[in-house]
Amino acid sequence: MTPADIESFFATLKAANPHPRTELEFSSVFELLVAVLLSAQATDVGVNKATRRLFVVANTPQRMLDMGLDRLEQHIRTIGLYHSKARHLLQTSAMLVALHGGQVPRSRPALEALPGVGRKTANVVLNVAFGEPTMAVDTHLFRLGNRTGIAPGASPLEVERNLLQRVPADYLVDAHHWLILHGRYICKARTPQCWNCAVSNVCRYKLKASAPQ
Repeated sequence: MTPADIESFFATLKAANPHPRTELEFSSVFELLVAVLLSAQATDVGVNKATRRLFVVANTPQRMLDMGLDRLEQHIRTIGLYHSKARHLLQTSAMLVALHGGQVPRSRPALEALPGVGRKTANVVLNVAFGEPTMAVDTHLFRLGNRTGIAPGASPLEVERNLLQRVPADYLVDAHHWLILHGRYICKARTPQCWNCAVSNVCRYKLKASAPQ
């Protein structure tokens, strides 16, 4: 896409949804971190169902530690990979208590040092909790970066770097929300709804899908 096309792309998405938000439910930075960690290879809907019960009894690192592994696993057993996620949550909670006074750190290196927290999770926390202009490149952003022509790249990190370079500054803080929602509901992996897409006029996707008959 040209810079003018990218400007039009995000201006259109912003007009339709001026204040995009994550669909994960949380009421603190720690709850956000937990929800994002649990969301790997799981849907936001499924994570929210589990965390609504979990956060009633464990909404701080210390309370999470107090639950112990068996009780924690019972609360998140409906989520994929819950055994390893439970271990990571307890290890992360222990590090937050021991090294950060029970608070979620704001630096990328400190976040990525937490068990189960990779670059994508750190980017979500930095963006959603602290308002930093990061790009959490999940499958949706990777697909859209390449399919639309906004920021093609061979790896998630390459797409992330290209997005940060190409997305206008005025849209950077909210850009990854718009892209995730667009990828989740319109520009789907197998059945992109090009006939229902407000930005198809600037998209570089050549195989425009038609509305089902």
